[in-house]
Amino acid sequence: MTDPLHKDLLELAQEAARRAGALLRDGRPADLAVAATKSSPIDVVTEMDIAAEKLITGLIAERRPDDGILGEEGGTTEGTSGIRWVIDPLDGTVNYLYGLPTWSVSIAAEQDGETVVGVVTAPMRGETFHAVLGGGAWATGAWDGERRLACRPAPPLDQALVSTGFNYVAEVRAHQAEVARRLIPLLRDIRRGGSAAVDLCDLAAGRLDGYYERGLHAWDLAAGDLIAREAGALTGGRPGERPSGDLTVAGTPGVFEPLQRLLEDFGAWHD
Repeated sequence: MTDPLHKDLLELAQEAARRAGALLRDGRPADLAVAATKSSPIDVVTEMDIAAEKLITGLIAERRPDDGILGEEGGTTEGTSGIRWVIDPLDGTVNYLYGLPTWSVSIAAEQDGETVVGVVTAPMRGETFHAVLGGGAWATGAWDGERRLACRPAPPLDQALVSTGFNYVAEVRAHQAEVARRLIPLLRDIRRGGSAAVDLCDLAAGRLDGYYERGLHAWDLAAGDLIAREAGALTGGRPGERPSGDLTVAGTPGVFEPLQRLLEDFGAWHD
């Protein structure tokens, strides 16, 4: 039985993600402006990122004023309740800027440091994914009702479809490209979708066999990591470590460990 608190957190996350997703989908101006840059001149923050985060954080503050918030665009507050929200209001900003459909709103809730709720909505795909710790992973989309998610049966590594992402700092990108060059002959293929949250949900939905990326932040992966794990995926960082900015690896059982070993051998976590 779902903890009543977790149920309330899930419902709030779903409402916030739905409202932010609608704002981003329906409010995208034709002359979308770049408001600032993040890590480099090509890593952009748009006016819509900021508006979506304000919507989400405002709703949470109204409903649960004692909770903490960690938001990508600076909406960060300390809380006293033991609950912290980890928010990426627009994961896949460059896709959004160019009018590509693979972008998402990602909202997770942590209780005493452990992620207990995750919601990722991809409005242009018409899909929303969610999970509560211990309750499985679920999605709604172009089918009736909710569908429980489960990873694909693990293929041999040379038949695995693996997704990744690239940093916006030129030197890091060059190293990541070299790692990908070495990996490609050992896999079925590599994909680059542009939204870490969507990649993790696609792994949960059986659309990928594995995923890895260097340089992610807590807001990029908190919700998607829980959804992937609740669908049966394994996730981690470097061997024996949790996902982190150094390295995030996720995969079906049988793909995760050999992929993680290759990434360690190839030095995927450093320049």
